[in-house]
Amino acid sequence: MSETKHVELVVIGAGPGGYAAAFRAADLGKRVLLIDKDPTLGGVCLNRGCIPSKALLHISKVIEEAESLSTMGITYGKPEIDLDAVRAHKNKIVSQLSGGISQLAKARHVETLRGGASFKSNSELTVNTETGEISISFDKCIIAAGSTSVMIPGVPKNHPSILTSKTALDLIDIPERLLVIGGGVIGLELGQVYAALGSKVSVVEFLPNLIPGADQDIVKPLQRKLKKQFESILLSSKVTAIEPNEDETLNVTIENNKGTITETYNKVLVAVGRKPNTQILNIKSTTIQLDDRGFIQVDLYQQTSVKNIFAIGDIVGNPMLAHKATHEGKVAAEVASGHSAVFDARAIPSVVFTDPEVAWAGLTETEAKENGISYEKGEFPWAASGKAIAMGANQGKTKILFDPKTKQTLGVGIVGPGAGDLISEGMLAIEMGADAEDIGLTIHPHPTLGESFAAAAEAFSGTITDLYIPK
Repeated sequence: MSETKHVELVVIGAGPGGYAAAFRAADLGKRVLLIDKDPTLGGVCLNRGCIPSKALLHISKVIEEAESLSTMGITYGKPEIDLDAVRAHKNKIVSQLSGGISQLAKARHVETLRGGASFKSNSELTVNTETGEISISFDKCIIAAGSTSVMIPGVPKNHPSILTSKTALDLIDIPERLLVIGGGVIGLELGQVYAALGSKVSVVEFLPNLIPGADQDIVKPLQRKLKKQFESILLSSKVTAIEPNEDETLNVTIENNKGTITETYNKVLVAVGRKPNTQILNIKSTTIQLDDRGFIQVDLYQQTSVKNIFAIGDIVGNPMLAHKATHEGKVAAEVASGHSAVFDARAIPSVVFTDPEVAWAGLTETEAKENGISYEKGEFPWAASGKAIAMGANQGKTKILFDPKTKQTLGVGIVGPGAGDLISEGMLAIEMGADAEDIGLTIHPHPTLGESFAAAAEAFSGTITDLYIPK
């Protein structure tokens, strides 16, 4: 069965960026077709990424918190884990949110189509659906096709004991020993989930630090926690071979400056990054320009080299974050609808939803030192916070980088419970150009972790009373 149709605006990909773009364009009066290859809307983030992982991380954090209460006089027994019920809980959350997006699409009269889209030209698509091929011509197109997990060379293909970020969330079982290849955000989040559920977890990272994009002073409290939770953390190390055994275990060879070791693991999770999905779109049939890594090149209006085609999200480059894609999607939709818009965010926040959480936004100290950027900073250790001490979060910290001349906020780094929520105040300070006095003179409620943000600014300006800092 073959069908031909014309649409005013087509959006390829129904993830956070894609559905935001489709909904914004519909709100601006456009007739929109939203295409996705999955049976449900929401993309990787909702169906097999951000949301299911956070559902599991919440469970793992509660397990850890219950165990930590033993130092406060409260002792629980060892948790009984019903893996089927955990999986059902996670799936219920995903289903509820995906259903909500579908309802929003219907309310806005956004047409949805399940199938794999590929380009025929700068104004035509082919969509392969379960019932046949559909040829679609369009006035405008927004590409939001996302990314997929990268595999390292030498990994056995289609082996049941090799996990990706997607299959790790399926929770088929809890392996006795799990090796995580990659000490970045995804690897550490999923590693902590499996550790809380009973696995002996090891992490191997090629670079000398965990979470390379963040300043190491805000990573250290997390690393201390992980050293207790994980079986081992191997930095500056490389996996050189993975050999399957008959019992589906894997012999993994790891090299570093100390030599070569071979260990046996029940499962291996590969979390070394993601690549753009440009290869599935038949981009070569268009005049869209890609960079040398396969990302689609766009301008500040999210416009590609083809005037009527826009691109957003993971497929246009780092950082591959849902909230970045959402904002880009709104910009693309507004420009495609004839409105003035531009993606001009001063910063994009990053969060690692481990326990403790690590969050940063804007300029990091590492970037400043590498690029010769002048800065000064204010820091507030949570060991001086009554709320943090009551929570057992003494290792946390809030730091703010300021411009030495204007005293305006350049960057923020936070580690501790709720850091992912607290970073929003830092983002507002960066976007609004708030200086240290603006922050310090803003009354924060006590006792809260949020007041650590004001305290860091006061530490910088010399007005803090909760610490004694000799002049």
